[in-house]
Amino acid sequence: MATTDLSADVAACPVPALLLHGDADHSAGGHAGAAASERDARRDGSCFGSNAGGRGLRVKPECFRRGPGGLDNLAVKLSAKVDYAIRAALELAAAEPNAVTAEAVARAQGIPLPFLENIFADLRRAGLVHSQRGAQGGYRLARSAEEITVADVMRIELGHLVEIHGERPEDLAYPEAAASMREVWVAVRASMRAVLDEVSLAEVVAGEFPPTVQRLLDSAGAWRAGYWSPTAEP
Repeated sequence: MATTDLSADVAACPVPALLLHGDADHSAGGHAGAAASERDARRDGSCFGSNAGGRGLRVKPECFRRGPGGLDNLAVKLSAKVDYAIRAALELAAAEPNAVTAEAVARAQGIPLPFLENIFADLRRAGLVHSQRGAQGGYRLARSAEEITVADVMRIELGHLVEIHGERPEDLAYPEAAASMREVWVAVRASMRAVLDEVSLAEVVAGEFPPTVQRLLDSAGAWRAGYWSPTAEP
């Protein structure tokens, strides 16, 4: 199995930089890609810079600060494009079996229309939605909403749910004391799959989730943000 040696990065920073599919959107309608991402990151006080190639954002090593409760200023952000794609798919799920125009979806979810049309083009190319013309035209799901999961939509825009330095977790190789971090990232991906691959669009529309997911929602601390600050609760 091919692996990626992260020795140099670990030497430079005790925590590896993560490829986060953050705010780097590449669509029509005024989205300026990676350059705008950096401006947004600086404006909201985060520590994200553009990833080479513009596919996502990289956490800057200098932004890792260790506090009593762990790492401060480390957050995983999904792009607006992924969020909009999921919400657009949910509008189609709610309208089954009828087609819905892009204009109606844009109004319902507050999505810029040119951006939404770009997303629908992605979903259509991936075979997730069909489009039809005419008086009853618009977009509809290619399969039943019960058969499409949240992860199905996300992967169309992301590629992979989790990437570290642009690599899949199982392809990583860390040195010395960090050797087992590969297993940690694989477990993180498995935990994401346990939710995103199990929840269908129909379940989100109905607000009824699988028992395993509902137990997570009902668990202690599920609705509390987990970050460290001098005044944060433990």
